[in-house]
Amino acid sequence: MTDHQQKSGQQKPGQPKPGVIPWPPLIYVAAIAVSVALGLLYPLPWIGGLLGDILFAAGWVALFGVVTLWFTAIRTMIQAKTTLHPNAVPDHLVTSGPFAVSRNPIYLANTLLLIGVALISGIVWFLPLAIIAAFATQKMAIEGEEKVLAAKFGKKYRDYAKKVRRWI
Repeated sequence: MTDHQQKSGQQKPGQPKPGVIPWPPLIYVAAIAVSVALGLLYPLPWIGGLLGDILFAAGWVALFGVVTLWFTAIRTMIQAKTTLHPNAVPDHLVTSGPFAVSRNPIYLANTLLLIGVALISGIVWFLPLAIIAAFATQKMAIEGEEKVLAAKFGKKYRDYAKKVRRWI
């Protein structure tokens, strides 16, 4: 690999390439839209009383976790001087901060966002769509990203993947 290729994040010929479409944001925006639409068209009953109040509070805790994960993950990536774009080849393997707990803290935060909104709003549809969005993100983005990381960082990435789980 030439110095220019390394600096620009380009891959050697024949190595896995990142996808063209930034699937994760599109998947989660679609999940939110479908959840809201289904909630309006086919509302499902929600838990009331004290348990409903506890779930409402838990939803706010989840949203606090979302903001914390997003902020710390993005800050960690900026400090590591690597790309934030989900379809770009990263310049550096980030293994600190929230990446020491989850290989995908931003996608985890996106999933947690749907769960938190479900608990706050009482729109049950957010819960199954959170699972569907996480599964779709894994299949359409994460698995390809992992191939790119393994090709670029080799043993360093494989060792990291053995120690840190994909989600949590």
